[in-house]
Amino acid sequence: MIDLYTWQTPNGRKASIGLEEFGLDYETHAINIGKDEQFAPEFLKISPNNKIPAIVDRDTGTAMMESGAILLYLADKTGRLMPGDEKGRWKVTEWLMMQMGSVGPMLGQTHHFARFNSGKAPYAEERFLNETKRIYGVLNKRLGETEYLAGDDYSIADIATWPWISRYEWHRIDWADFPDLKRWYLAVAGRPAVQRGYDVPNKVQEIPLPE
Repeated sequence: MIDLYTWQTPNGRKASIGLEEFGLDYETHAINIGKDEQFAPEFLKISPNNKIPAIVDRDTGTAMMESGAILLYLADKTGRLMPGDEKGRWKVTEWLMMQMGSVGPMLGQTHHFARFNSGKAPYAEERFLNETKRIYGVLNKRLGETEYLAGDDYSIADIATWPWISRYEWHRIDWADFPDLKRWYLAVAGRPAVQRGYDVPNKVQEIPLPE
């Protein structure tokens, strides 16, 4: 049994979708970041960086923070959604790190400046909107070459990236420019485990679907 500490954000959904895809039993503990519950002393014992998601594996007593590390841990625990060969593992790791280093941080800044503080910092808004479009282009090019981000098979790299793209309505992009990314996005959105994990810990909306 896994204890999942989370909220309905892209990073939080990475963990809940992962748990659903791995087929692991888990208990959800909502950490309302709007009420600063991530700073509670009990939570900081699990996640010293005061970020969701975090997990505790009751089977091993292992506590884990950082969404990318959680996905790697769960893949190792289950032997799923990570290739068994060295070349394949590194390819998944490469695209997982792309999400951790670019997709998440840069799109997160776009949310901050273009969604929540529009008009207050024009330079930052333009910079991060442009970077978001660049990242969409990188992903679109890759997905024009392969079915999924790391190759022919669905993996934790896709699980990590998809929740950030699911906020495309905040990114001011034209899907006509990114047809291969759109194909991938819709395919992942159709997975039952993704649909279940998207609504953890609370359902706030239906999964957005581009036309």
